[in-house]
Amino acid sequence: MDFQQLFSRILQTVDEESYFTPVDHVDAGQRAAAEAFQKAIQQPDFDPAVVRALVDKLADRGHFDPVMRLSALHVVACHPRVRDYEEAARLVGEQEYAALELGGANLQANLASVDRHRGVLAFLKGHHEVALDYFARALERQRTAENVGNVLCTLCAMGEIEEAASLLGQVREAFPKALVDQLNDSISRDPDLAPLRSEAPHDLH
Repeated sequence: MDFQQLFSRILQTVDEESYFTPVDHVDAGQRAAAEAFQKAIQQPDFDPAVVRALVDKLADRGHFDPVMRLSALHVVACHPRVRDYEEAARLVGEQEYAALELGGANLQANLASVDRHRGVLAFLKGHHEVALDYFARALERQRTAENVGNVLCTLCAMGEIEEAASLLGQVREAFPKALVDQLNDSISRDPDLAPLRSEAPHDLH
């Protein structure tokens, strides 16, 4: 894989558009629903049927639009206790169609979610180079610490630690401080990013 070309795709977006936290593009109603869903899926007694019912209830009450509903159901399908990857693939196809149907100002953010979910599915199936391409596409569409982190996670999973460290250094130099702070926090907590913890941030005091 041509990592320099990949890095160029990622880094050339720096001055082209604003950067976002994952919920910046979500209206207040959906943000509250997303928090309720996140809390439910993180429960130790996680029950897929209960969480799916919650997602449908939130959608029925207008707190999730069709794209967010399908995104949430995809997360359930990929959960370690579910691992229904065939269902996940079906849902991401429906999510893409729903995003195109919905259109509007959030189209690129919604398509970034589709790319991210496709990347997760490819990653979980062990197709890391495919996952890397999808995560890079997601980052081109939506500039978030989460999307940068997914690229770095995949490079680490591929054993490309030096490449991941190189990209991380460039991101810390070029990207906005708020995004870099979020990324540093993810590196400190996410076991998939543990190989990068020795790469001290430049602004570490």
